[in-house]
Amino acid sequence: MFNKVRNLIRRFFRKSSTLNRQSLNVPSLIVIVFVDIFILANVFFGLNDISNWHLSPYQAYPCYSEWQTYREPKDAGKDYAIVSQSIVPSDSILDYGTTSNRTEPVFPSDPSNPSSIRDSYQRNQINHIGQVSPQCLDYAGLQDALRTPENRKTVASIDLKLQKISELEQTNRNIRSQYDSTLLEKVAGQPRSRSINTISAEQAKQKTDANNATINQLKQDITELKQTLLAQPVVQTLLVYLKNPTTFETIAAQYRHASFWYPSIQLAFQALFLLPLILISYAIHRFALRKNYALVALITWHLLIIATIPALLKIFEFLQVGVLFQWIATAIGNIFGNLLFLVSYSQIVVIPLVGFGLIKLIQRFSKRRAKAQTDATNRIAQSRCLRCATQIGPNDAYCAHCGYQQYEECPSCHVTTHRQMPHCTHCGSLTQFDPELHNS
Repeated sequence: MFNKVRNLIRRFFRKSSTLNRQSLNVPSLIVIVFVDIFILANVFFGLNDISNWHLSPYQAYPCYSEWQTYREPKDAGKDYAIVSQSIVPSDSILDYGTTSNRTEPVFPSDPSNPSSIRDSYQRNQINHIGQVSPQCLDYAGLQDALRTPENRKTVASIDLKLQKISELEQTNRNIRSQYDSTLLEKVAGQPRSRSINTISAEQAKQKTDANNATINQLKQDITELKQTLLAQPVVQTLLVYLKNPTTFETIAAQYRHASFWYPSIQLAFQALFLLPLILISYAIHRFALRKNYALVALITWHLLIIATIPALLKIFEFLQVGVLFQWIATAIGNIFGNLLFLVSYSQIVVIPLVGFGLIKLIQRFSKRRAKAQTDATNRIAQSRCLRCATQIGPNDAYCAHCGYQQYEECPSCHVTTHRQMPHCTHCGSLTQFDPELHNS
């Protein structure tokens, strides 16, 4: 077995680095390597593009993660959090200025014409296969209805007040951290001009009380602004839509279904890209061998190998995340709960079984091929037909009984040689072993 593998590897490298049975020189090998790298890079680029052709679950159900995040926490502030996120998305940058006197935010673009969330969802469908969920489009339409200049200004004002509260609380912490040292300075009779602290001990309490009063007022203002915002009919409509369990369960089920099948869909599209490349390369390679187009045969051989490498990688990738193991993982999760390590055990069991099955098939094919070659050798030695084993003359080109052709042209020296034999009887080069007669 080891010798067979070693001979196969040697034959592979010999076929990849020879032209007309002559080894390629160094410059030619360098060119071949660059061509291989270029082809391999473009194959992977093509695979990446075609795998993204179908909408991903996230693109088809863009509202799912936002709804799921909203439904998980139980705090009372989640209503305002999702409403404010709808009005002013996190990627919208507001400039509050660098001075504490700034009271209004400056929007980076025209606030009266914000980008439409619904349009951004629908743009996912451009040049893609699949449709965005109608429920998500309806939800995006409700979000767009909230994005008025007044609501954007309200959210910005709340953010500004929260920023001011944070600054005042930090100021109070600084004052409290300095209070003990200022008190010691006062007891020691140290002049105020020599103090390292910003305010005196007498002023510390006054300053913190004033800051706390301002903080309480700002918090009251924020509460009133939030209540006013959340009381709007359009906001209530959005919140009712979010809290509808039927709509959420529908989206969740569709999202899980799409996530389950998406790896298989990607593999199918990638196969559409790779299989024609492999089949065409193989067909041209066989044709070039028959016609003795050595350079074309060499190039198509490299193309065939390079196209096969990503195909094997994608198959192994699919075995890890494809439908089969997704189903196994789901079944194990339903039966055993959170014992997800059992999924690894199942892969350890299933993948070797698949590998052993492939080895069994390869071994059977190899034995069949070796037997066919041995039978052909014996029939040639006994002057019998390669297909039906009928006695024929030593120089007969065809069998008088079944009409099978006994000789073929060597692809290297173009002299006729016995069919079914691995090497030419004239030049010794490799020929194409044809098990056709043993399948008859």
